[in-house]
Amino acid sequence: MAVNTTARVNAPLISKAKLEAGVLAAVRVVASFLFVSHGGQGTFGWFGGVDGAGAATPFGQWPGYYAGVIEMVGGALILIGLFTRYAAVLCSGVMAYAYFVVHQPMGLHPLENMGELSAIYSWVFLLIAVFGPGALALDNLRRSRR
Repeated sequence: MAVNTTARVNAPLISKAKLEAGVLAAVRVVASFLFVSHGGQGTFGWFGGVDGAGAATPFGQWPGYYAGVIEMVGGALILIGLFTRYAAVLCSGVMAYAYFVVHQPMGLHPLENMGELSAIYSWVFLLIAVFGPGALALDNLRRSRR
C-alpha cells in the first residue's frame, strides 16, 4: 500500500491567516515605536529635539505640542495593541492634518515639501485601523474575555 506524502510536503508550515496577523503585528509595533519616538522628540526634546539642540515644542503651542502628545499617547496605545483601531484612526488623521496643513503648502509632492513621514504614517495607521492590530495585541485579550 502506497503512502500519500504529497499532502505533507506541500502543506505550509504556518497558516496564511497567522502569517498575515504576525506581519501586521510587526508593522504595527515598528511604526508605532517610531511614532512614539517622534512624539517624544517634539514633546520632551528626545533625540536632539525639534531643533537638533534638545529643544521641545513649547507647552500648549498649536499644533506642534498637541500633535506630539497625540503621537506619544496614540502611538503607545497602538504599540501595545490597546484600543488600536481608535488610536490608529486618530493618529492617521493627525498625520493627514500635518501633511495638508503644514507640508502641502510648500509644494505638492511629499519629497518637495518634506512631508514623506506624515504621508506614510497616515497611510500605515489607516491600514492598521482597517485591518486591526494583528497578533500580540491587548485588544485580542479583551475580545476573548467577552
